[in-house]
Amino acid sequence: MPSSPNSVLVTGDMLQITMPMMGTAIMPMAAAPVPLVGSSSKTLVGGKPACLEGDELPPPLQSSMPYMSPPFVTPGTGTFSLILLPTNKSSMLKESGKAVLLKGTVFQAKFQVASPAMMPAPPGPPVPDPVMVKMGPAQFITMNMSVEMM
Repeated sequence: MPSSPNSVLVTGDMLQITMPMMGTAIMPMAAAPVPLVGSSSKTLVGGKPACLEGDELPPPLQSSMPYMSPPFVTPGTGTFSLILLPTNKSSMLKESGKAVLLKGTVFQAKFQVASPAMMPAPPGPPVPDPVMVKMGPAQFITMNMSVEMM
């Protein structure tokens, strides 16, 4: 039985960023689903803390990370952010003013380039990747089928 879009997210649920849709960017740390870490101290599901607003980007994706975007094969760096939709946040269940996160629907991931990947161009200087913002779909993956927000 698949989880509902209204399923509450908890520690151990996953964030999946769909890499082929990030253009041709290759970001090794974001290629596989990354586990979420819930910060709720009051809302537990199966003994695990629920995820609140601010928990949507797992710690491994919060810092600058390398990327390549063929033919720009000399790595550059950038940072991720997520553009959640209202379906990804509970309008009813909040803790300390933060909404509890829900599986919801597909939303957008944004990769902001800080240092562009480069294309070697011998005998001249390398050519930088001109695309400074890379967008792609992302979704939460949960096995929680016991707690839903209606």
